[in-house]
Amino acid sequence: MVFNSFEAAIKRGVAVRLVFNQDHAEAIPVPPPPEIDWAFVDRLRSAGVQIKPVPGVPDLMHHKYVVRDAGTPAPAVLTGSTNWTNDSWNREENVMFTVESGEIAADFAANFAELWEKPVVALSGRISSPWSSLADGTQVRPYFCPGRSLKLVHAMSRSIASARKRIRVCSPVITSGPILGTLAEVIEHGGVDISGVYDATQMDEVQHQWGTQATAAWKIAAFRSIIGAVHFGAKRSTPYAKGSIHDFMHAKILVTDDYVYTGSFNLSHSGESNAENVMQVESAAVADMCVAYIDRVAARYGGSPLPVAP
Repeated sequence: MVFNSFEAAIKRGVAVRLVFNQDHAEAIPVPPPPEIDWAFVDRLRSAGVQIKPVPGVPDLMHHKYVVRDAGTPAPAVLTGSTNWTNDSWNREENVMFTVESGEIAADFAANFAELWEKPVVALSGRISSPWSSLADGTQVRPYFCPGRSLKLVHAMSRSIASARKRIRVCSPVITSGPILGTLAEVIEHGGVDISGVYDATQMDEVQHQWGTQATAAWKIAAFRSIIGAVHFGAKRSTPYAKGSIHDFMHAKILVTDDYVYTGSFNLSHSGESNAENVMQVESAAVADMCVAYIDRVAARYGGSPLPVAP
């Protein structure tokens, strides 16, 4: 289906370019990216798609987005947590958003151009984007990593710290120091409706790695205090092995009151060094939709969000 869509676009005269992460050969604490189907890539190349692999060592090209017709009257961006693999479509929990905006499409096109012109993860993500107003008044601001990773993580942490009503966390892993620390502090103070869901198998792997690092002991304590104090769902996914199915809890959403952060970025320390993107959305309606989704997934894997006493 994807191939046919690309082929049809090329026949219409559309220029199609594809950037993807070239296989990561190093051991990392969470499952590596899916292996490249080079036969499929060759088919795309033969059909006229321009191809550019980005070396995934030491940091991943982890984006998952499409920019349509930047600079035209109908530009749009499709982005989220979904890798373009059969497992992602069929077995994993994932989210995707479509944003129709010339300004947002231009920002994503500029990010794509960075990697296309110089396929080095560490040199990408340096675009600083302001808030943009969509046609319905919704405010949206994109972030790109690694160039703006510190700004992103601290924006997330500030949003968590200033939340007054609700916080929802949906991420395969939760390993970013500022986010872990701020979330633990907010939970200790109480008064905010907090819950979420993560991938238990991947977090077990992360905690095992933390256990070998003296400087990471506080992260183990912070994570365990969080999941011990509030209701989190934890998916026991299939451990990664070559040739195994991938059925991870793979969605990435943070909701703080009426703000939503979503995209390719795990709430992880390693994600700060990867090529990632996140949309920050200010919208009560979008936040309500994301909270409902997270609560359904959390309940599926053992979480049961409770109302906060007045």
